[in-house]
Amino acid sequence: MTKAWCVRADGGKSTPQFLKGGYAGIGWSDLGDLSSVTSHDALYPLYKAAYPDDKSNTVIGIQVGQIGRFLLEIAPGDLVITPDANTELLWHGIVGPGNTYTYVPDDPACPYPNRRSVAWASKPLARSSLSVPLQNTLRSSLTVFGISPADEILAATGHGNLAPALAHKAYDPYEVVLNRVLELDPKEFEYLVANLLTALGFDGSEVTGKTGDGGVDATGELNASNLAKVKLFVQAKRYKLGSKISANVVRQLRQAIPFGGQGAFITTADFQATAMDVALENGFPRIGLINGSQLVDLLIEHWQDIPEPFREQLGLRPGLVLV
Repeated sequence: MTKAWCVRADGGKSTPQFLKGGYAGIGWSDLGDLSSVTSHDALYPLYKAAYPDDKSNTVIGIQVGQIGRFLLEIAPGDLVITPDANTELLWHGIVGPGNTYTYVPDDPACPYPNRRSVAWASKPLARSSLSVPLQNTLRSSLTVFGISPADEILAATGHGNLAPALAHKAYDPYEVVLNRVLELDPKEFEYLVANLLTALGFDGSEVTGKTGDGGVDATGELNASNLAKVKLFVQAKRYKLGSKISANVVRQLRQAIPFGGQGAFITTADFQATAMDVALENGFPRIGLINGSQLVDLLIEHWQDIPEPFREQLGLRPGLVLV
Protein backbone atom coordinates (compact mmCIF):
# COMPACT_ATOMS: atom_id res chain seq x y z
CA MET A 1 0.00 0.00 0.00
CA THR A 2 1.30 3.45 -0.91
CA LYS A 3 2.26 5.54 2.12
CA ALA A 4 2.67 9.28 2.56
CA TRP A 5 5.47 11.04 4.43
CA CYS A 6 6.51 14.55 5.40
CA VAL A 7 10.20 15.43 5.17
CA ARG A 8 10.95 18.97 6.35
CA ALA A 9 13.65 21.20 4.88
CA ASP A 10 14.54 23.50 7.80
CA GLY A 11 11.46 25.68 7.56
CA GLY A 12 11.57 25.51 3.77
CA LYS A 13 15.07 26.99 3.52
CA SER A 14 16.34 24.01 1.55
CA THR A 15 13.12 23.27 -0.32
CA PRO A 16 14.41 24.93 -3.54
CA GLN A 17 17.43 22.61 -3.45
CA PHE A 18 15.17 19.59 -2.93
CA LEU A 19 13.08 20.57 -5.95
CA LYS A 20 16.03 21.42 -8.20
CA GLY A 21 18.03 18.33 -7.30
CA GLY A 22 15.13 15.87 -7.38
CA TYR A 23 15.55 14.58 -3.84
CA ALA A 24 14.45 14.90 -0.22
CA GLY A 25 17.16 14.94 2.41
CA ILE A 26 17.96 14.82 6.11
CA GLY A 27 20.97 15.96 8.11
CA TRP A 28 22.72 14.13 10.96
CA SER A 29 25.87 14.47 8.86
CA ASP A 30 28.12 13.19 11.67
CA LEU A 31 26.72 9.72 11.05
CA GLY A 32 28.40 9.57 7.64
CA ASP A 33 27.27 7.27 4.84
CA LEU A 34 24.34 5.13 6.01
CA SER A 35 23.94 2.98 2.90
CA SER A 36 24.95 -0.17 4.81
CA VAL A 37 22.32 0.25 7.55
CA THR A 38 19.57 -2.37 7.32
CA SER A 39 17.67 -1.99 10.62
CA HIS A 40 16.64 0.54 13.25
CA ASP A 41 18.64 -1.38 15.86
CA ALA A 42 21.83 -0.86 13.87
CA LEU A 43 21.36 2.91 14.06
CA TYR A 44 21.48 3.17 17.85
CA PRO A 45 25.22 2.49 18.37
CA LEU A 46 26.05 4.64 15.34
CA TYR A 47 24.01 7.54 16.72
CA LYS A 48 25.43 7.28 20.25
CA ALA A 49 28.98 7.27 18.89
CA ALA A 50 28.36 10.26 16.60
CA TYR A 51 26.41 12.31 19.17
CA PRO A 52 27.80 11.42 22.63
CA ASP A 53 26.33 14.55 24.22
CA ASP A 54 22.82 13.18 23.72
CA LYS A 55 22.31 11.26 26.96
CA SER A 56 18.54 11.00 27.03
CA ASN A 57 17.19 7.69 25.76
CA THR A 58 13.99 9.50 24.82
CA VAL A 59 15.83 12.01 22.63
CA ILE A 60 17.96 9.27 21.09
CA GLY A 61 14.86 7.20 20.35
CA ILE A 62 13.14 10.13 18.63
CA GLN A 63 16.18 10.93 16.49
CA VAL A 64 16.90 7.33 15.53
CA GLY A 65 13.21 6.87 14.74
CA GLN A 66 13.28 9.72 12.24
CA ILE A 67 16.50 8.58 10.60
CA GLY A 68 15.20 5.02 10.39
CA ARG A 69 11.96 6.12 8.79
CA PHE A 70 13.84 8.05 6.14
CA LEU A 71 16.30 5.24 5.38
CA LEU A 72 14.24 2.10 5.86
CA GLU A 73 10.52 2.82 5.79
CA ILE A 74 10.05 5.30 2.95
CA ALA A 75 9.64 3.04 -0.08
CA PRO A 76 9.75 3.51 -3.86
CA GLY A 77 6.39 4.83 -5.05
CA ASP A 78 5.54 6.50 -1.74
CA LEU A 79 4.40 10.13 -1.61
CA VAL A 80 6.65 12.73 0.03
CA ILE A 81 5.48 16.17 1.18
CA THR A 82 7.84 19.03 2.06
CA PRO A 83 6.65 22.49 3.21
CA ASP A 84 7.72 25.60 1.36
CA ALA A 85 9.26 28.62 3.09
CA ASN A 86 5.84 30.10 2.43
CA THR A 87 4.00 27.89 4.89
CA GLU A 88 0.81 28.13 2.84
CA LEU A 89 2.37 25.84 0.22
CA LEU A 90 3.27 22.14 0.27
CA TRP A 91 5.44 20.53 -2.41
CA HIS A 92 4.83 16.88 -3.20
CA GLY A 93 6.52 14.12 -5.17
CA ILE A 94 6.89 10.38 -5.61
CA VAL A 95 9.91 8.44 -4.37
CA GLY A 96 11.92 7.01 -7.27
CA PRO A 97 12.23 3.29 -8.05
CA GLY A 98 14.96 1.00 -6.77
CA ASN A 99 17.53 1.97 -4.14
CA THR A 100 17.01 5.73 -3.97
CA TYR A 101 19.39 6.51 -1.09
CA THR A 102 22.53 8.51 -1.79
CA TYR A 103 25.10 10.17 0.46
CA VAL A 104 26.33 13.56 -0.75
CA PRO A 105 28.69 15.16 1.80
CA ASP A 106 30.05 18.72 1.69
CA ASP A 107 27.45 20.07 -0.71
CA PRO A 108 27.64 23.89 -0.29
CA ALA A 109 24.13 24.29 -1.71
CA CYS A 110 22.35 22.01 0.77
CA PRO A 111 23.29 20.86 4.31
CA TYR A 112 21.43 17.54 4.02
CA PRO A 113 23.82 14.77 2.87
CA ASN A 114 21.45 11.81 3.31
CA ARG A 115 19.09 11.86 0.35
CA ARG A 116 16.28 9.94 -1.31
CA SER A 117 15.39 10.43 -4.98
CA VAL A 118 12.00 12.16 -5.47
CA ALA A 119 10.18 13.18 -8.66
CA TRP A 120 8.61 16.47 -7.56
CA ALA A 121 5.41 17.85 -9.08
CA SER A 122 5.65 21.15 -10.93
CA LYS A 123 3.11 22.94 -8.73
CA PRO A 124 2.63 22.96 -4.95
CA LEU A 125 -0.50 22.17 -2.99
CA ALA A 126 -2.28 24.81 -0.89
CA ARG A 127 -2.23 23.74 2.75
CA SER A 128 -5.61 25.42 3.28
CA SER A 129 -7.25 23.00 0.83
CA LEU A 130 -6.73 20.11 3.26
CA SER A 131 -8.99 19.02 6.09
CA VAL A 132 -8.39 20.56 9.52
CA PRO A 133 -7.14 17.28 11.07
CA LEU A 134 -4.65 16.81 8.25
CA GLN A 135 -3.45 20.41 8.54
CA ASN A 136 -2.93 19.80 12.26
CA THR A 137 -1.01 16.59 11.53
CA LEU A 138 1.37 18.48 9.26
CA ARG A 139 2.26 20.83 12.14
CA SER A 140 4.30 18.07 13.80
CA SER A 141 7.71 19.29 14.94
CA LEU A 142 9.42 16.14 13.67
CA THR A 143 11.66 16.32 10.61
CA VAL A 144 10.41 13.00 9.20
CA PHE A 145 7.00 11.51 9.98
CA GLY A 146 4.28 9.45 8.36
CA ILE A 147 0.95 10.94 7.29
CA SER A 148 -1.88 8.60 8.23
CA PRO A 149 -4.33 7.81 6.87
CA ALA A 150 -2.80 8.63 3.50
CA ASP A 151 -5.99 8.62 1.43
CA GLU A 152 -6.74 12.35 1.65
CA ILE A 153 -3.24 13.59 0.86
CA LEU A 154 -2.92 11.09 -2.01
CA ALA A 155 -6.19 12.34 -3.50
CA ALA A 156 -5.28 16.02 -2.96
CA THR A 157 -1.98 15.58 -4.81
CA GLY A 158 -3.55 13.74 -7.75
CA HIS A 159 -2.54 10.25 -6.62
CA GLY A 160 -5.90 9.06 -5.38
CA ASN A 161 -5.62 6.02 -7.62
CA LEU A 162 -2.85 4.76 -5.33
CA ALA A 163 -5.18 4.63 -2.32
CA PRO A 164 -7.18 1.47 -1.63
CA ALA A 165 -10.63 1.55 -3.23
CA LEU A 166 -13.72 1.24 -1.04
CA ALA A 167 -15.93 -1.74 -1.81
CA HIS A 168 -19.06 0.33 -1.08
CA LYS A 169 -20.07 3.90 -0.40
CA ALA A 170 -19.24 4.63 3.23
CA TYR A 171 -21.32 6.70 5.63
CA ASP A 172 -20.40 10.33 4.95
CA PRO A 173 -20.52 12.29 8.23
CA TYR A 174 -19.55 15.51 6.47
CA GLU A 175 -22.62 15.43 4.24
CA VAL A 176 -24.89 14.50 7.14
CA VAL A 177 -23.65 17.36 9.34
CA LEU A 178 -23.70 19.94 6.56
CA ASN A 179 -27.28 19.04 5.67
CA ARG A 180 -28.23 19.63 9.29
CA VAL A 181 -26.42 23.00 9.27
CA LEU A 182 -28.26 23.99 6.09
CA GLU A 183 -31.56 23.32 7.87
CA LEU A 184 -30.79 26.09 10.39
CA ASP A 185 -32.45 29.45 9.92
CA PRO A 186 -30.22 32.55 9.50
CA LYS A 187 -30.31 33.45 13.21
CA GLU A 188 -29.43 29.90 14.25
CA PHE A 189 -26.58 29.78 11.77
CA GLU A 190 -25.32 33.09 13.19
CA TYR A 191 -25.41 31.56 16.66
CA LEU A 192 -23.47 28.49 15.55
CA VAL A 193 -20.76 30.56 13.89
CA ALA A 194 -20.50 32.96 16.85
CA ASN A 195 -19.93 30.10 19.29
CA LEU A 196 -17.44 28.40 17.02
CA LEU A 197 -15.47 31.64 16.62
CA THR A 198 -15.40 32.07 20.40
CA ALA A 199 -14.09 28.51 20.81
CA LEU A 200 -11.31 29.32 18.35
CA GLY A 201 -10.19 32.32 20.41
CA PHE A 202 -12.18 35.07 18.69
CA ASP A 203 -12.94 37.95 21.03
CA GLY A 204 -14.08 41.53 21.22
CA SER A 205 -16.82 41.92 18.67
CA GLU A 206 -20.52 41.67 18.05
CA VAL A 207 -21.55 39.14 15.41
CA THR A 208 -24.30 40.44 13.11
CA GLY A 209 -26.31 38.38 10.66
CA LYS A 210 -27.26 39.62 7.21
CA THR A 211 -30.98 39.43 6.65
CA GLY A 212 -32.05 37.01 3.96
CA ASP A 213 -28.75 35.52 2.84
CA GLY A 214 -27.79 33.42 5.85
CA GLY A 215 -24.53 35.34 6.14
CA VAL A 216 -22.59 36.42 9.21
CA ASP A 217 -20.18 39.29 9.49
CA ALA A 218 -17.87 39.63 12.48
CA THR A 219 -14.90 41.80 13.33
CA GLY A 220 -12.71 41.06 16.29
CA GLU A 221 -9.39 39.85 17.57
CA LEU A 222 -8.15 36.29 17.29
CA ASN A 223 -5.97 35.49 20.29
CA ALA A 224 -3.73 32.43 19.94
CA SER A 225 -3.13 31.69 23.64
CA ASN A 226 -1.46 35.10 24.01
CA LEU A 227 1.27 34.07 21.58
CA ALA A 228 -0.18 36.25 18.84
CA LYS A 229 -3.18 38.50 18.28
CA VAL A 230 -4.66 39.15 14.85
CA LYS A 231 -7.40 41.60 13.87
CA LEU A 232 -9.79 39.38 11.93
CA PHE A 233 -12.70 40.15 9.61
CA VAL A 234 -14.98 37.15 9.16
CA GLN A 235 -17.71 36.38 6.68
CA ALA A 236 -19.76 33.18 6.81
CA LYS A 237 -22.28 32.08 4.20
CA ARG A 238 -24.48 29.06 3.68
CA TYR A 239 -24.43 27.63 0.18
CA LYS A 240 -25.93 24.37 -1.04
CA LEU A 241 -23.63 21.36 -1.14
CA GLY A 242 -21.66 21.02 -4.36
CA SER A 243 -21.51 24.74 -5.12
CA LYS A 244 -18.22 26.63 -5.27
CA ILE A 245 -17.56 30.22 -4.27
CA SER A 246 -15.91 32.36 -6.93
CA ALA A 247 -12.85 34.57 -6.73
CA ASN A 248 -15.01 37.69 -7.00
CA VAL A 249 -16.90 36.86 -3.81
CA VAL A 250 -13.64 36.42 -1.90
CA ARG A 251 -12.24 39.58 -3.47
CA GLN A 252 -15.23 41.55 -2.15
CA LEU A 253 -14.34 40.50 1.39
CA ARG A 254 -10.70 41.43 0.81
CA GLN A 255 -11.69 44.96 -0.18
CA ALA A 256 -13.30 45.45 3.24
CA ILE A 257 -10.18 44.50 5.21
CA PRO A 258 -8.04 47.47 6.35
CA PHE A 259 -4.26 47.48 6.52
CA GLY A 260 -2.91 45.18 9.22
CA GLY A 261 -5.97 42.96 9.33
CA GLN A 262 -6.69 39.52 7.97
CA GLY A 263 -9.87 37.85 6.79
CA ALA A 264 -11.69 34.54 7.10
CA PHE A 265 -14.44 33.17 4.88
CA ILE A 266 -16.47 30.28 6.29
CA THR A 267 -18.94 28.39 4.11
CA THR A 268 -20.91 25.16 3.92
CA ALA A 269 -19.82 24.76 0.27
CA ASP A 270 -16.38 24.90 -1.35
CA PHE A 271 -14.14 27.38 -3.21
CA GLN A 272 -13.00 27.61 -6.81
CA ALA A 273 -9.25 27.31 -7.30
CA THR A 274 -9.10 30.96 -8.38
CA ALA A 275 -10.75 31.96 -5.09
CA MET A 276 -7.90 30.28 -3.21
CA ASP A 277 -5.40 32.20 -5.33
CA VAL A 278 -7.09 35.50 -4.43
CA ALA A 279 -7.17 34.60 -0.73
CA LEU A 280 -3.38 34.12 -0.63
CA GLU A 281 -2.32 36.73 -3.20
CA ASN A 282 0.92 38.50 -2.28
CA GLY A 283 0.60 42.13 -1.30
CA PHE A 284 -2.97 41.81 0.00
CA PRO A 285 -4.48 40.83 3.35
CA ARG A 286 -4.51 37.08 3.84
CA ILE A 287 -7.93 35.43 3.91
CA GLY A 288 -8.33 32.03 5.50
CA LEU A 289 -10.83 29.87 3.62
CA ILE A 290 -12.89 27.31 5.53
CA ASN A 291 -14.99 25.07 3.29
CA GLY A 292 -17.82 22.80 4.33
CA SER A 293 -15.67 19.82 5.24
CA GLN A 294 -13.29 21.99 7.24
CA LEU A 295 -16.26 23.58 9.02
CA VAL A 296 -17.34 20.10 10.10
CA ASP A 297 -13.78 19.35 11.25
CA LEU A 298 -13.84 22.46 13.43
CA LEU A 299 -17.24 21.52 14.84
CA ILE A 300 -15.91 18.08 15.76
CA GLU A 301 -12.87 19.62 17.43
CA HIS A 302 -14.91 22.17 19.42
CA TRP A 303 -18.25 20.36 19.75
CA GLN A 304 -18.24 20.53 23.56
CA ASP A 305 -17.85 24.32 23.35
CA ILE A 306 -21.22 24.64 21.55
CA PRO A 307 -24.06 25.19 24.08
CA GLU A 308 -26.00 22.01 24.83
CA PRO A 309 -29.45 23.24 23.65
CA PHE A 310 -27.94 24.05 20.29
CA ARG A 311 -26.21 20.67 20.07
CA GLU A 312 -29.55 19.02 20.77
CA GLN A 313 -31.24 21.05 18.03
CA LEU A 314 -28.70 19.83 15.49
CA GLY A 315 -29.56 16.29 16.56
CA LEU A 316 -25.98 15.08 16.65
CA ARG A 317 -23.80 13.52 19.31
CA PRO A 318 -19.98 13.51 19.82
CA GLY A 319 -18.36 12.39 16.61
CA LEU A 320 -21.14 14.29 14.80
CA VAL A 321 -23.25 11.30 13.91
CA LEU A 322 -27.03 11.22 14.01
CA VAL A 323 -28.61 10.71 17.42
